[in-house]
Amino acid sequence: MIEIRFHGMGGQGAVMGALMLAEAAFSEGKYAQKIPVYGGMRRGGDVTVFLRLDDKPIRRTCGIYEPDAIVVLDPALISVPAVRKGLKKGGLAVLNDERSPEEVDLGVELSKLATVDATGISTEVLGQRAIPITNTTMLGAISKATGWVKLESLFEPIMGMFPGRIGELNVEACKRGYEAVRVREA
Repeated sequence: MIEIRFHGMGGQGAVMGALMLAEAAFSEGKYAQKIPVYGGMRRGGDVTVFLRLDDKPIRRTCGIYEPDAIVVLDPALISVPAVRKGLKKGGLAVLNDERSPEEVDLGVELSKLATVDATGISTEVLGQRAIPITNTTMLGAISKATGWVKLESLFEPIMGMFPGRIGELNVEACKRGYEAVRVREA
């Protein structure tokens, strides 16, 4: 089982992103479980989502406190200690960060660290927003960096969540994230 913790700000699509990744995994015959954690916070508040992926049914329903991987949708959160807390040695991280993976130190020895400028891609594809919607760009980066799901498996969940032109733009953001991600392996 792969245990993943998503971190984002309300409005960036962390919950929807985890759901679309879970749906893509399910379409490939895998099992997935998503548990969002957020209170009555307003747009812009911290959001954490627990996601488990496995080839067999998932029975565990608690939070994820020692994740195999973290996905960080907002670059401002990368330096927050709680975001990195519990990340397993040998784990992996996929970050929305302009820096190259070689420039990033999360304070734990990782098997893989991936960075993508999801904010920049989101702004180019979806337009300027107070809180950039980075989830679909990050999904493309996750696909390439981890191989958890095929890139093409993400398209149907994206189009299901965002029909029409908005969906097409989000698929484009996903493809751009896949193409632009940079990965450093240990």
